[in-house]
Amino acid sequence: MAVQHSTRLMEPHYGPRLPTSVGHLKQWLADHHMTLMAINDTPHSIALGSAIGIFFGFTTLWSMKTLLLLAVAWVCRSNQIAAAIGGPLHDVILPLMPAVFWWEYKVGYWFLHGTRPHHIRIHHVAVWEYLHPNVFLRLIWPTLIGSFFLAVPCALATYVIMRLLLTRARRDPESTPDQVER
Repeated sequence: MAVQHSTRLMEPHYGPRLPTSVGHLKQWLADHHMTLMAINDTPHSIALGSAIGIFFGFTTLWSMKTLLLLAVAWVCRSNQIAAAIGGPLHDVILPLMPAVFWWEYKVGYWFLHGTRPHHIRIHHVAVWEYLHPNVFLRLIWPTLIGSFFLAVPCALATYVIMRLLLTRARRDPESTPDQVER
């Protein structure tokens, strides 16, 4: 017990401790950030791969999204590792996903039909029922269409932010901003 107490005193401590779940989330994000920064590829390729991963992360193609994001990353000649990291990265907001899917459904229904969706009751749906044309057209198709309205802006923002972060991180640290412009 004394050993654990002494190691806690040696750790840098700035302010109050984070709750355990938030601390784990912060560490998980930091690990994935460092993995993306350490990939030996161009900033464009890594940023595009991350954007493709984020895009497919918001779609309702649960069982196929990993295969699709890897295939699209390969076709676009972007980094597949960055795409594979970006795909499940939206799982950080997993507790909010029912609300996100509901919003995607409402937007997709409005886009397809021009009206707000009627009050629907979603009961327990078995996996095989998702393949039934009525369930697919009534629930899955509007949600998939609506997911594009969230996925595209998130993917574009991811590309821009990742490209800036990677370019800044790979700049020569000894050069000044005036030398970089020349």
